Amino acid sequence: MDKLKEKMNTLRMETEEAQNINEELKARIKVLEQENLTKEQEISSLTHRNTLLDEEVEKLEKALAEAKNAADSGANHSQELDGLQRKLQLLEDEAEEADKNLRETNEKLRLTDVKAEHYERKVATVESERDMWEKKYEECHEKYKAAQEELDKIAQQLNDL
Repeated sequence: MDKLKEKMNTLRMETEEAQNINEELKARIKVLEQENLTKEQEISSLTHRNTLLDEEVEKLEKALAEAKNAADSGANHSQELDGLQRKLQLLEDEAEEADKNLRETNEKLRLTDVKAEHYERKVATVESERDMWEKKYEECHEKYKAAQEELDKIAQQLNDL
């Protein structure tokens, strides 16, 4: 009878542990999903910025072409051309950096998705283990009740003698 109580206590503890692990994994999934959302927003922002920078590069290239034509007309336009060329180079560098950030963010997003899928599978496994332990607990509890009833009947018979 003591063994049965010990077994039931062990099953209760294992069930609680499985539930705790389940809750921890669910919390981790929420964190990963939030990180995923943040990364998607960052990608969107960088994509928009990249588009704006590309448009700015096109404008500057047109301005550069016009400045080159004007430079043929006079030496004072060369300073304007140099400034535009520097600005164009800075914007190209900035566009390259934005592309690099976009690729890195995409990779991080992919890794976050992989992690989220992994933790979702873990949660499913832990939930199935929990369900199994709960079923075993219920079975043991039923056996315990049946044994207790049988013991009560035997005790009653002994008392009747």
